[in-house]
Amino acid sequence: MSEQQRPLALVVLISGRGSNLRAILDAIEHGELPATVSAVISDRATAGGLEYASRHNIDILALDPADYPDRESYDRALQGLIDAFDPGLVVLAGFMRILSAGFVQHYRQRLINIHPSLLPALRGLHTHRRAIEQGLGEHGASVHFVTEELDGGPVIVQVRVPVLPGDTAERLAARVLEQEHRLYPLAIRWLAEGRVRWQDDQLLFDGQPLQQPLQLNSNALQPDR
Repeated sequence: MSEQQRPLALVVLISGRGSNLRAILDAIEHGELPATVSAVISDRATAGGLEYASRHNIDILALDPADYPDRESYDRALQGLIDAFDPGLVVLAGFMRILSAGFVQHYRQRLINIHPSLLPALRGLHTHRRAIEQGLGEHGASVHFVTEELDGGPVIVQVRVPVLPGDTAERLAARVLEQEHRLYPLAIRWLAEGRVRWQDDQLLFDGQPLQQPLQLNSNALQPDR
């Protein structure tokens, strides 16, 4: 097997139940994602996703922020744990921490996140409630490379979800999360296959510059150019 054909090694960072982690592992197990999860790391020892990863014989680690005097020192320790696994891609899957500039720079072009909104709209927290309060007709999720700017890195792909009459934040969140579970493994697959690259500050898909994020049909999950 050539170097290019080897599964992409992932380290996944979580803070909670790890539902997107489960979707990634399911895609790997079904042969839909040419990747391996080398380790799952959390800032909470009680995160449910750690137990799930352990049942899949994946190395798990927990790093408590309370043990460190500031964000930078925590991130340096976290970086040391991640680098021990030499990942090709670091995947934020509900990791509820703002990362320091040094950490982000260290993993530039190999650090991605999934955010529950159609970026650049609704950066930050409580996106489902804010979408309803602002009277938006559609909401969704975005997979993007991480930069120092909060939720501001280049967006690879998005999926759109309608905001329905009478929606609550909880109902809307559930529908968005269902699409996240399909969106994230697909975006990672494109990265693993080399179809998506961030090169010279330009996002490329199949070798062509992306002027705007790919938009996925929420049923077929095929990119609309």
